[in-house]
Amino acid sequence: MILYLLKQNKNSKSAAYGKFFAFPVIEETVTLDGLAEHMSSHNTPYSRGAIKGMLTDMVLCIKELLLEGKNVKIADLAIFSLGIRNNGGAVSEDVFSVTKHIKGGKLRARATGELIAKSLNLEATLKKASATSKATSGNDNGNNSLTPDPSPEGEGGENGGGGDNTNVNPNPNEGGGDDNGGGDEPGADED
Repeated sequence: MILYLLKQNKNSKSAAYGKFFAFPVIEETVTLDGLAEHMSSHNTPYSRGAIKGMLTDMVLCIKELLLEGKNVKIADLAIFSLGIRNNGGAVSEDVFSVTKHIKGGKLRARATGELIAKSLNLEATLKKASATSKATSGNDNGNNSLTPDPSPEGEGGENGGGGDNTNVNPNPNEGGGDDNGGGDEPGADED
């Protein structure tokens, strides 16, 4: 079950200004130790320690391969790749400077197989989070509040409870990303 909160778009320049969008509530972040413990509880002959060692090595190897300019695909999870965060553009190739025009790198992950939107939409159910839940908003604004930070000033309305279970929207192109209040701002990080 995916809990969600509603957040109003406060960007007056957006075509979606004033509209409300759902954002996931994150109940817990599972660490590598927690993942190893969880995996060891699934009737495996491998201990938590052996699993943690494999996962730790996997993380190091993925980083190494990404820094060599390769993408890493883990079936039914994601394709990991590196992107470049640009800092504006140069007027010509001659004046381009790495230190002036590149902010840094970023990790990208694109869902594959069982985690693509179409598959998730068939399996997931949504429920509006109650204001008394101990979970935090997916846009971790540092205050562990259920009220997401809908604007730079942190203003926003009261997020009430609710108990409606709703299947995920079968159209993955509606209600997320772009400039409608979800995802990154368009043009902020060019690849």
